[in-house]
Amino acid sequence: MEAISVLFLRPVPFSSSPLLSPKNPQIIRKVIPRRTLILRRTLRLSLSHGITNNAPEPAPETAPAPAPAPAPLFSSWTPPQPLWRGLSALILAGQVAHRALSGRIHRRNTLQQLERVGPRSTGVCLLTAAFVGMAFTIQFVREFTRLGLHRSVGGVLALALARELSPVVTSVVAAGRVGSAFAAELGTMQVSEQTDTLRVLGAHPVDYLVTPRVIACCLALPVLTLLCFSVGLASSAFLADAVFGVSINIILESARRALRPWDIISAMIKSQVFGAIIAIVSCAWGVTTHGGAKGVGESTTSAVVISLVGIFIADFALSYCFFQGAGDSLKDAMG
Repeated sequence: MEAISVLFLRPVPFSSSPLLSPKNPQIIRKVIPRRTLILRRTLRLSLSHGITNNAPEPAPETAPAPAPAPAPLFSSWTPPQPLWRGLSALILAGQVAHRALSGRIHRRNTLQQLERVGPRSTGVCLLTAAFVGMAFTIQFVREFTRLGLHRSVGGVLALALARELSPVVTSVVAAGRVGSAFAAELGTMQVSEQTDTLRVLGAHPVDYLVTPRVIACCLALPVLTLLCFSVGLASSAFLADAVFGVSINIILESARRALRPWDIISAMIKSQVFGAIIAIVSCAWGVTTHGGAKGVGESTTSAVVISLVGIFIADFALSYCFFQGAGDSLKDAMG
């Protein structure tokens, strides 16, 4: 093959070979047809081995790929975090109510959380109620004494403390102290997968973690509210007697005449509702925590803020339902 290629790439001139000179025409006629035959054989051999001037083989024709199926409408939509956390709080509240009514309560855990919410929070709640009561006493006694209505100061303070100040102040303190602890504790357990460990061990997280906390808040906050009301009224009477000269007996007698049993009952109902809001929101925000330590901090802050907003909204709704129309409590207090 190399000889053939050399023969075709380097043609021998007529002048250099005596056989191919113009003087020998017969030899030329024999050589040229022989070269043509060799060329044909070479081309056939190349085609049989698949050599076609190093040209690439044409790609086989393939069928067109089928068009992808359209994605569902909400497949790529992610709900906002406050929305699904709010829905999780509602679902959690339903689960807690079902377990409490069916008797699926972890008693030992409930007692531990009751001690945590009640006795351990008593000091800060009573201290806050005392100073709030004295601050209101300063504002009311000054103005009412100038108007000659010092006998109604006790009734005004008793109604304000019983209907609004005691349940709201107690709930705010509990949200800052207990609610933040619930959210941080459950958030840490969630990011460290301790709640999954409870499921593996056969204990449902709602039964073991959430229900005891909700029951503890609903039972402890009414008692704390009653104690705060008593301390707030006592501190108000002491300040009015010591600073403004209004006798303690006048304050307490005016408060006795102004208060009705429904005022105390409404305060207890409010505090129970507020306790349920604090516990459910804090636990729901805790069990939906993700993102490590940063997520725990964000969940704790958000749980306290949402709990306070829920307390104020519920306070307005309950006050609107409980106290409608004109009242005559102060008229009885002045008489």
